[in-house]
Order: sequence, then C-alpha cells, then structure tokens
Amino acid sequence: MSASAAVAVHSLWTTAAEPAAVDKIGAPAIEYAQLAPVLIVVGAAVVGVLLEAVVPRRARYYAQVFLTVVALAAAFAAVVALAVGGHATTKAGIVAMGAIAVDGPALFLQGTILLTSLVAVFTFAERRLDPAHHGHRVDSFAAEAAAVPGSDHEKAAVKAGFTTTEVFPLVLFAVGGMLVFPAANDLLTLFIALEVFSLPLYLLCAVARRKRLMSQEAAVKYFLLGAFSSAFLLFGIALLYGYAGSVSYARIADVVDGSVADITPALAQTMGNDVLLLIGFAMVLMGLLFKVGAVPFHMWTPDVYQGAPTPVTGFMAAATKVAAFGALLRLLYVVLPGLRWDWRPVMWGVAIVTMLAGAIVAITQTDIKRLLAYSSIAHAGFILAGVIAATPDGVSSVLFYLGAYSFVTVGAFAVVTLVRDAGGEATHLSKWAGLGRRSPLVAAVFAVFLLAFAGIPLTSGFSGKFAVFKAAAEGGAGTLVVVGVISSAIAAFFYVRVIVLMFFSEPKPEGPTVAVPSPLTMTTIAVGVAVTLALGVAPQYFLELAGQAGVFVR
Repeated sequence: MSASAAVAVHSLWTTAAEPAAVDKIGAPAIEYAQLAPVLIVVGAAVVGVLLEAVVPRRARYYAQVFLTVVALAAAFAAVVALAVGGHATTKAGIVAMGAIAVDGPALFLQGTILLTSLVAVFTFAERRLDPAHHGHRVDSFAAEAAAVPGSDHEKAAVKAGFTTTEVFPLVLFAVGGMLVFPAANDLLTLFIALEVFSLPLYLLCAVARRKRLMSQEAAVKYFLLGAFSSAFLLFGIALLYGYAGSVSYARIADVVDGSVADITPALAQTMGNDVLLLIGFAMVLMGLLFKVGAVPFHMWTPDVYQGAPTPVTGFMAAATKVAAFGALLRLLYVVLPGLRWDWRPVMWGVAIVTMLAGAIVAITQTDIKRLLAYSSIAHAGFILAGVIAATPDGVSSVLFYLGAYSFVTVGAFAVVTLVRDAGGEATHLSKWAGLGRRSPLVAAVFAVFLLAFAGIPLTSGFSGKFAVFKAAAEGGAGTLVVVGVISSAIAAFFYVRVIVLMFFSEPKPEGPTVAVPSPLTMTTIAVGVAVTLALGVAPQYFLELAGQAGVFVR
C-alpha cells in the first residue's frame, strides 16, 4: 500500500479517547403501595377495554358492572388502609419521584371520589326504567354511540339489543384522573390528570339514549370550552415554569417566598419578574375555576347538565367538583401561601359573584336539571368561602362540605331519572306538579335532598354551610358570610318552590309516571338519604375526621 493510500485510509478513523465516567440514569423509585388506589382503578379500566374486545356482547354488561364495582370498592379499601397506616398524618409524604402527594387531604378526597363514584355507577347500570325494546332491557345510554341519531343503523342496533358498555371503562379512566388531580404535586401531573378525567367525561356526555342531539350538543360545548380552559391552564403552567425554573409545587413556593438557596443566573433574572408569576397563576386558576363551575367560567354547566345522560350528570356534578376543589386547595395552600394578599381579593370577588349569580338565575329555571346546575354553581361559591378562609379550619370545612354535597347531588339526580313520560325523563318543572300525591315516597326523598341543598338544619347541607361560614368568619371574611347567608335565603326560595309544587299542586291527568327502579338505583338513593341525614344529625365524627385530614404535605 502506498503512503498516500495509507493516509487516506487512516483519515477514516481516529483513536478512541479514554472512556469518560458516565453517570448511569437511575431507575425511578415508585412507591406502588402508596399509589395502589390509582393503580387499581386505572388497571381495571384497561382490563375493561380488553373485555370489550374479547367478551361476547351478551355478557359484557354483567362483566363490566362487576369489574367496575369491585375495582372502586378495592381502591376505597386501599385508601382506608393507607389512612389507617398513618399516611394521612405521620407518614404523609411525596411519592412517584415528587409527582404525587399522599397526605390527609389527598386521601380524604380520594375516598370521597371513590365512594361517590361507586354509588353513581349503580345508576349507570340501571336497566328497568325504560320499557324493554324488542325484548331487550335498555339503560340510559345509546345502543350504538357511533350511529347517527334516528338512522337505520341506530334502529338496527336497538332492535339487536346492543348496549354501550364502554361507559364503564370510561368512568374508571375518569375516576383514575380524578384521584390524581387533587394529589398532584407538580404542574405537569396536574395537567395530565385534568386531561385523563376530562376526555372520558366529554364522551360520556354525548351518549344519551333519548334526546341524542341535545346530548351531543352538550358534549361539543363541554369539549370546546374545556379545551379553552385546558389551554389557559397549560399556558399558565408554562409561565410559572418560566418564573420558577421548575414545575414542582415546593420549588415554586420556595421561589415565591424567596427562600430558594441554589439560584442560577437564569433563575435570578426571572425571579424578579412578578408579571410571569401573576399572569401564570391567574391562568392556572382560570383552568381550575372552570372545572369547579365558578362564575364567570360557569357557562358550560347548565347546558351540559341538561343535555348529558342523567347518571353522567350526577357522577360529574359530584366527583368533578370534589377533585377540582382538592386541586384548588393544594395550589393555594401549598404553592402560593406567599401570595395570599394577591389571590384572596380575587377569590372574594369570584365567590360573591358565584353565590349570587347561581342563586338568582336558578329562580328563573323551568327545567329541573338546569335548576340543579345553577344550584351547583351557588354551592361552588359557598365552598369558595371556606377556601378563602386560608386557615386549617377552612381546609377541613371544605373537605366536609365536599363529602356531604357529593352524596346529596348523586342522590338527587338518581331521583330525577325515575320521573318519566313517553319521551323519557320528565325534567320540565310543570311535569312535577302533584308528584307528592302520585308517588309520596319519591317526592319525600327528593324533598330531603332539596332541603339539604337549601341548608336546613338536621341535614348535611346545614352542617356543611355552618362549618364553611364559621371558618370564613374566623378567617376575616365576615362580609363573605353575610353574602353567603343572603344567597342561601334566595336559594331556599326555589328549593321550597319545588317542594310546594310537588305536594300542594293538583297532579295533571297526563302527568308523568314514576318508574320502579331496580335495587341498583334504590341503593344509590338510599345511601344518599342516609348520608344526608347522618351528616346532619351527627356531623361531629366526620368533622373531626376532616380536621385530622386537613394538613398538606410539602
């Protein structure tokens, strides 16, 4: 080989340098036992999707109902085991590489979400309210969700006895997201949990068997407005990351307080930029207030509550509120206690407008589901009064109120599913006239729920409102309590109006009938009444439980 050829060949490689010491990427340390409630629910949801693929159509309904109930019950047992093991108090900590907090508020809210969802799932499984079609029992959901409403394809699906059993895995995915949402310990986990529980809800809103077009319209409105709120939340997360150089709650809180030790030159430049902090925080807050249904981010609530299948409305109204308020509490109390003087005036305004608007607009409603939607908006305002207290009593009162409110809501919507005419559910208020004479038991049960919403003594609503208003007054928000009491008085008017309509009006000859449900819906309503009365007559144990669970870990 010539010298020039050798040079040409050798120019194709170079000698290797000494191998540098490379730090290996360590495997993440995941505390599976402490994440058990979430893992059980998400695992069951995945199994539910597989069941849709492999189980024969006629057996899917029973398999899915069994799987869903067992998964929710097992996840609740896991939450109780964690709480008994001290993870709500002395062993509280941050798990999953800093992504999720396991502490008192997280476990209390997760337990509430799981119990509420378990009770709500019974209304999803109800198949006795509508008359059988072509010899097949039917539920509240479309025979085939992908079929065009009224098309030959849909008629063929109804005739064949198809059912949309996919709703059960969707519920489990939604519950899985809701379990993570109030426990999220960084902003990215918060956003992912939001999407995981929002997307199934958008789908569930669109699959009503009756009034399909209204149901699909509700789902589209919810999806579009939800996408806007998610965009605001994500933009806010980006700005907060730009401000603090981290998405971790504890790190952002340290930067806000000025107590961070390792300040890089890049962080030093952004830390002084309060514009990033305030705009970012405002956008994240908007995303959470949308989920809560607070004014002025409430526009989706009445249309979605009215158009969605009623079992979905009950589930969504109860569980979503619990998850969203849990996330809001953690954000305000863990991330932004140093900004209390900035966020409290804003939240004051939101709470006042929410209470008054919800109560006043509800008076004009003629549809029972829209009335309950505006009622939920007013209740969001009452709960915000406890959030604003910014004290340990404020946290425990909000936890108690959420637990009490969720069962009343699920029970009330379960009763709405029973009152039916030829077109399905009779939700117009005029149809409820004289219901107390036609079906005294159903009317009496609904009256109990309405009195709880109104906050009448000996119901859970009174105990919850008293706890929240007491915490707000002691936290220096006395004016807010006065507005809350006035709003409660306004709200009591339309609750009592419905009771008067049911018991003191003559029933119309062409009025609706009250369907006799299966033991599933009976269980939902019975649990709702039992919890409503138990938390009203003897709330002390549950208030103490909420008090013990009211300390966040950071």
